[in-house]
Amino acid sequence: QVQLLEPGGGLVQPGGSLRLSCGAFGSMFSINYMGWYRQAPGKQRELVAIITSGGSTNYADSVKGRFTISRDNAKNIVYLQMNSLKSEDTAVYYCNADALVPSGDEYNYWGQGTQVTVSS
Repeated sequence: QVQLLEPGGGLVQPGGSLRLSCGAFGSMFSINYMGWYRQAPGKQRELVAIITSGGSTNYADSVKGRFTISRDNAKNIVYLQMNSLKSEDTAVYYCNADALVPSGDEYNYWGQGTQVTVSS
């Protein structure tokens, strides 16, 4: 079983910065991609950013140039550095990962979510 744990989140003023982190723990051989999604009240969950084990990244248009995703493959940790935050970035942010487990199967996992609120 693999668990994704996401400490962090919180309240930040518009224009401010925040860094989210997510660690993957449990029995697994490797993690293909890790990413962040978010869900604002009344809206569908949407992709924010994703990174492969090789370091290739993809971002939602709304966060390009402001957010940076990175990962530490040795520690199975993914980070999301969020700069120039806007009120519309307010949402619950979820970590997501595809992990190859000892059975040889690959499963998709979700973190429990962490609240990010951008407000003055």
